[in-house]
Amino acid sequence: MRVGAVDCGTNSIRLLVADVTAGGDAAPATLADVVRRGEVVRLGQGVDATGRLDDAALARTLDVAAEFAQTCADEGVERVRFVATSASRDAENAADFVAGVQAAFAAHGLEVSPEVVSGDEEAELSFVGATSGMAGSGIKGPYLVVDLGGGSTELVRGSDAVSEEISLDIGSVRITERHLLSDPPTVPEVEAARSDIADALDLGESRVGIGGLGALVGLAGSITTVTARALGLDRYDSERIHLARLAPEQVLQAAAEIVSADRETRRAMPYMHPGRVDVIGAGALIWHDLVARVAEVNGPDLAVVTSEKDILDGIAFSAAGRGA
Repeated sequence: MRVGAVDCGTNSIRLLVADVTAGGDAAPATLADVVRRGEVVRLGQGVDATGRLDDAALARTLDVAAEFAQTCADEGVERVRFVATSASRDAENAADFVAGVQAAFAAHGLEVSPEVVSGDEEAELSFVGATSGMAGSGIKGPYLVVDLGGGSTELVRGSDAVSEEISLDIGSVRITERHLLSDPPTVPEVEAARSDIADALDLGESRVGIGGLGALVGLAGSITTVTARALGLDRYDSERIHLARLAPEQVLQAAAEIVSADRETRRAMPYMHPGRVDVIGAGALIWHDLVARVAEVNGPDLAVVTSEKDILDGIAFSAAGRGA
């Protein structure tokens, strides 16, 4: 079955058109990419302070949603699932977002409405997407999957299925808007951000076990960008980034370099998405402090693995009614 999956987060909106094959007793379902695309639209810009979706951010997001609807129609998609950030439900003008998405897809004969999934389902979708095919690549669980977004960070632990999960109110956009206002960030700003991050990670550690891991698995743009730096890439190369295994020290060094850089320096990094320049410092700081904490428990030989497969892949599996 050919399906479309859309993940609309605080910072970016992404589309996956994929062919999903049925699994059976002897083999899991498989997913083959047809189109994979993402745009930084910053839908959650300022919503933490105002309670409203910014008009310009909403317009940007709906413009891209219309492009995604066109792509789904062009590629002969049979079913589309559109999962959106909680801001699209909770914001004062959320109905404008919902109506805009519905209209964009209806123009191509597709009945699609954005849905905000529960924390448990979000964790399951992220876990299924991130770990699909991982055991077959020799990366064994238990896994701690970290999905670092613009407004929140999900920690999900499991082997074959989710055993523990929590959503933390720290993300690249949220921490930037609260603390990292200077360019580059000042020492007091970084310290204040770290205090917030530490409080959130304390809560996360109390709910999700971080010891005895086979691998720490990181997802999403902040983490893939840190990985690109650690690998010394001269461009963004998803094939080299996907399933890259790094030592904790490599991650910590690369993340620290991004945190301390000014925006001009970040913009010149050949793997840096231009829409991520101003918030990547906060994302790198969250990833740095989380990796440091998990490595302290598991030891310096902990495998830190980056996955280009994430909740978007999980959404695609769910759209086809399949499990990975």
